[in-house]
Amino acid sequence: MKTEFSLAQLADPDIAEADKILRACVHCGFCTATCPTYVLLGDELDSPRGRIYLIKEMLEKDRPPTQEVVKHIDRCLSCLACMTTCPSGVNYMHLVDQARVKIEKDYKRPLTERALRAVLAWVLPRPGLFRLSMILARLGRPLAALLPASGVAAASPTLGRRIKAMLALAPGSLPPRGAAGGSVFPAIGTKRGRVALLQGCAQQVLAPRINQAAINLLTRHGVEVVLVKDEQCCGALTHHLGHDGDALARARANITAWLNEAARGGLDAILVTTSGCGTVIKDYGFMLREDRDFAKPAARVSALAKDITEYVGGLDLQPKQQHGDLVIAYHSACSLQHGQKITQAPKELLSKNGFVVKDVPESHLCCGSAGTYNILQPDIASRLRDRKVANIAMVKPDMIAAGNIGCMVQIAGGTSVPVVHTIELLDWATGGPRPGLN
Repeated sequence: MKTEFSLAQLADPDIAEADKILRACVHCGFCTATCPTYVLLGDELDSPRGRIYLIKEMLEKDRPPTQEVVKHIDRCLSCLACMTTCPSGVNYMHLVDQARVKIEKDYKRPLTERALRAVLAWVLPRPGLFRLSMILARLGRPLAALLPASGVAAASPTLGRRIKAMLALAPGSLPPRGAAGGSVFPAIGTKRGRVALLQGCAQQVLAPRINQAAINLLTRHGVEVVLVKDEQCCGALTHHLGHDGDALARARANITAWLNEAARGGLDAILVTTSGCGTVIKDYGFMLREDRDFAKPAARVSALAKDITEYVGGLDLQPKQQHGDLVIAYHSACSLQHGQKITQAPKELLSKNGFVVKDVPESHLCCGSAGTYNILQPDIASRLRDRKVANIAMVKPDMIAAGNIGCMVQIAGGTSVPVVHTIELLDWATGGPRPGLN
């Protein structure tokens, strides 16, 4: 793709990166076949190729984004299926992230939308506030029937529909709090390693059992687990809202906390059980590449970061229970299969440890969760969830496994089949409790 940035514009490292990404695009359109919004809406501007044109024009002209541009960029899930499909290696992730930062900086949204986005950016990364919000949402659920029903996906979602979506995502009850930051879980038997486990934001409120399962499995196999004190939200939530300053500040705080812990006791890896977080942490090196003080530490942290299944795959697990008749539908989270290119490891681990694993048809398509997307774009998110649940039903599973809390909550909203984390099943297979009972 030909670009026309001025030399002055190209002096900006972000614009220079955008120029490189844009020039890699050859207009082939392969991306349209796997883009969830294009598949649903059939609008070229709701495909990666269409959005690339919009972003190119916006950045080249350096003008405030128009309402039309914002609408189509907002509809992007950042599922990154286009990057898996693209034969030219276009890094759409970094391009759309840059577009979101510009929109947040230069576009004035309606007051109600600004307020909603500000609340999400403030509450979700703070587990204490998020827990309180979930309690309030449970109390407000009876009012959901009074709010407008969802309309067609092509319409701009109203505040009422977004609030209704938030209320629908709230669980019926909240589990007790998990272990606190600063906790250390010693290895059982011969010590084989030492890792930090990301505590997460939403996950530690909605499903602390996931990290508990990871801790149980790791310590059972000789790995000491640390929940690092002063760790913050990874920054993914605010990063995808275009709040670049907040996201980078959180990244720096985490880098400092994790490397201090590594200096004290050594770390073989920083493990992540929420793949949406893992994709961003693995990108810290790029996000802070121009930061003189943090570029190298960020790259080191990105190299240490691993999805839980990447690390567990090297542990030589010892199954104690067989569940050969249990059919597991494996939902491949977008952030795992497209963002981190991890596709086979989770399924192989489940198969090797006694489960019958079945792929979900159209597994490349997003479930509609995508961070805050199911709140900000509830109509499209609901259609994607219903499509995903229908595809899952085709394999007639006893349980659904996934590696991302957002996907788990989203899918659970459309099915009665238990939705559990991959690590919970692996913990069960090696001596832990049966998941999906709470």
